Amino acid sequence: LGAIVWALRRIGLMPRVRVGLEPARAAWSLGATKKIAGLMLPALLGVSVSQISLLINTQIASHLATGSVSWLNSASLLMEFPTAMIGVALGVVLMPQLAAAKAANDSARFSHMVDWGLKLVVLLAVPASVALLTFALPLVSVLFHNGAITARDVTQTTAALMGYGAGLLGLVAIKVLAPGYFASQDIKTPALIGVAVLLATQGLNLIFVPYLAHAGLALAIGVGALINALWLLLGLLRRRTFVPEPGWGRFLLQVLAASTLMALFLMWAGHHFDWIELRAERLKRIGLMAFILIGSAAIYFISILASGLKLRQLLRH
Repeated sequence: LGAIVWALRRIGLMPRVRVGLEPARAAWSLGATKKIAGLMLPALLGVSVSQISLLINTQIASHLATGSVSWLNSASLLMEFPTAMIGVALGVVLMPQLAAAKAANDSARFSHMVDWGLKLVVLLAVPASVALLTFALPLVSVLFHNGAITARDVTQTTAALMGYGAGLLGLVAIKVLAPGYFASQDIKTPALIGVAVLLATQGLNLIFVPYLAHAGLALAIGVGALINALWLLLGLLRRRTFVPEPGWGRFLLQVLAASTLMALFLMWAGHHFDWIELRAERLKRIGLMAFILIGSAAIYFISILASGLKLRQLLRH
């Protein structure tokens, strides 16, 4: 590439690219640009509390036992996967529909969409959280126990992953609840809640870290996310912009029952096999993991259907 650039310059065919601040300054001078920026920054703060907490906790972890930063980072990768797959995807789907309902002054539609989004969060995030809590060590072993990674690294990463798993429902729910405020052009409330939760998370660090070390940092983020989600939910309920539809009690029992059956299967699979010793048989370990995850998903959804929950109707909202 360097040779091509040199040759083009020698023959005078190298285009001159001028980079300046004039276009940016011209755009910033527009009132609409400033308004959008004023709305974006608080919104980003409101939904990024867990990421900011993660950055702060990484700095704290650097002062703990050697390897703490790596253990936290590895666990956060597994935590971010269901958060993105469920929470971010639902947030992207919900936001335009909530905004359209608000613009049409259709409060019933607005409430229904929030209700639908929260039911999908519970349906998908609860079993994901249960899996991270009951099957954390096998997941970490299969994904990270290679090369220079030791058995101690696996167990320490597992502890951090379980801390994140405890708050996965909150991490996902935030992505659905925050758009309920943004669609109403209320950007400040999620931002203020986010700042309060950020401070609370650091307070939780003072409580958890002396006893749980790096795992306490992960647990603080998980508990903080649950507080954040609950706070956002209570705000929507207080404003009456979200009125839960009938059937939530039965729905929660169906999800909890199915998740319990899945948890029993995952706990058996987690203890029946020596996942750390299986490091020497990589293909067997991967195949076993795939079989167990598919089996656990089948147990969960078959149990859900057997309980009478109409998945097709729920997905159609």
